[in-house]
Amino acid sequence: MSFKHTFETYDWDSLEKDIYAVSRDEVVATLRKDRIDLDDFKVLISPAAKPFIEQMAQRSQALTKKRFGNTIQMYIPMYLSNECQNICTYCGFSMTNKIKRKTLSDKEILEEVSHIKSLGYDHILLVTGEANRTVGVSYLKHAIELIRSQFSNITIEVQPLDQNEYEALIEAGLYSVLVYQETYHKATYKTHHPKGKKSNFDYRLDTPDRLGKAGIHKIGLGALFGLEDWRVDSFYTALHLKYLQKTYWKTKYSISFPRLRPHQGEVQPKVAMTDADLVQLICAYRMLDEDVELSMSTRESEVFRNNIIKLGITSISAESKTNPGGYAVDPQSLEQFEISDERNTAQIKEMIQSQGYEVVWKDWDRSYGV
Repeated sequence: MSFKHTFETYDWDSLEKDIYAVSRDEVVATLRKDRIDLDDFKVLISPAAKPFIEQMAQRSQALTKKRFGNTIQMYIPMYLSNECQNICTYCGFSMTNKIKRKTLSDKEILEEVSHIKSLGYDHILLVTGEANRTVGVSYLKHAIELIRSQFSNITIEVQPLDQNEYEALIEAGLYSVLVYQETYHKATYKTHHPKGKKSNFDYRLDTPDRLGKAGIHKIGLGALFGLEDWRVDSFYTALHLKYLQKTYWKTKYSISFPRLRPHQGEVQPKVAMTDADLVQLICAYRMLDEDVELSMSTRESEVFRNNIIKLGITSISAESKTNPGGYAVDPQSLEQFEISDERNTAQIKEMIQSQGYEVVWKDWDRSYGV
């Protein structure tokens, strides 16, 4: 059994119809509830709930403070490689893009890590394109072992792997894995992933199951907003979250909210997602689950990130470089996508503290898991 069985009991078109048919009275009734379930989540992400964003935001803020206190975790991505064997219409690393490819050597990895550590980070996200031959399991395992002593938390965002491969990386020091389905609409998924291992929708869909069985500490989920209707994709992500929490209850979970950003080989968003829409969605997730971590990247603007801090977000990146070697080794290499908030770490830290929050540089100590 896997999430695929749950996924196949739902129909995209029916869900879309249900979400857009929600009435104002249904929203009012939902907001009176003490506990929110998946059916209520559909109500809270509906167009009918838009006029109630302020009420949702107040409740989201209260729930987040109750569970996480006045803390915001900071992390930083480090791109190891832009080599990729997939064709993805929305990604600068797509195999069809004629760009200079680069994979960091041990020396270059340590140069990047030295810079990152000088900024204060103790939680790092390692990112690669999806290229099994050059940045496969052996490369990733070696990279984790190379920097393990430097960080309390090492997270990866790479190609989906088999269970035994995740087990090997966990043994090497891996803490968390981010794996985004991009979109849960199968036909649209195929359109944007026509070639490469990533074109296998079902294999990607079952990746969090393999992670749960491998015993990973934390799994990050999300959809790329712009490929399909963000409301329906968000419901499927919430459905996926609840399935995983029930099935792999020892694992922690996080949700991210990436919106399409400018990149090489640009594709225009099919469905626009406004800032107000994103605020509504973040608040709906918090009301659904007060324990799930909600993460916000530098894809979003300075103004938006300033204002979202108090509304449910628990984790934020800063000073992100989306190209391999972008911090110290090769700042001019091609980015995967353009970031929006270009403030440095010190400025983000100051912004967080100015709102009465404490910056946390790591998620847990390795000794806690012994």
